[in-house]
Amino acid sequence: MTSFYDRHIMPRLIGCACSSKPIMKQRSKVVHLATGRVLELGIGGGLNLSFYNSLAVSHVDGVDPSDELRAQAERAPRALGLEVTIAKGVAEDLPFEDKSFDTVVCTFTLCSVHSPQAALAEARRVLKTGGTLLFCEHGLAPDDGVQKWQDRLEPVWKRLAGGCHLTRPIASGIEAAGFKLKSHEGMYLPGTPKILGWSEWGSAVPA
Repeated sequence: MTSFYDRHIMPRLIGCACSSKPIMKQRSKVVHLATGRVLELGIGGGLNLSFYNSLAVSHVDGVDPSDELRAQAERAPRALGLEVTIAKGVAEDLPFEDKSFDTVVCTFTLCSVHSPQAALAEARRVLKTGGTLLFCEHGLAPDDGVQKWQDRLEPVWKRLAGGCHLTRPIASGIEAAGFKLKSHEGMYLPGTPKILGWSEWGSAVPA
């Protein structure tokens, strides 16, 4: 049984943090590139829905394990004409057939899934031949001093932020899961503590 904090307080805190101006700017960099049938891993409160190009996207399927966040996603603003289906599910065990999607979108999700490698393996499985993974994540910083503080803070941070990890590698983790990077950039988010604010984004295809 989930606690009152998990059901009512944490979803609101995550929603506020994930909708900050710097993070919304990051989302906008990749989501508009999605085409065809799209799967969004960890759709959460639906914060990406307004960034999709409904002329290029035929349908968006979103999965998330949180009842509270899925309810928010159902009410979230979205691009005019965008068709969306939101279902309960986890990224590590997707309820879709092989080679079903043209694009998989993964934004600020790999930090909190139980197994990033399993989630990425599932993303590879459901992508069509020639399909694209679009990602924008936060995680392990490139600077040793920041990494040390990330290590120290992570145990407490995970408890407060729904299992969010600070020390997971991003691009190298995607490559290790069998993807080839097509584009990749990184930066510290403005106005955000460095231990929380290292972000990487780009696109990848199955290797």
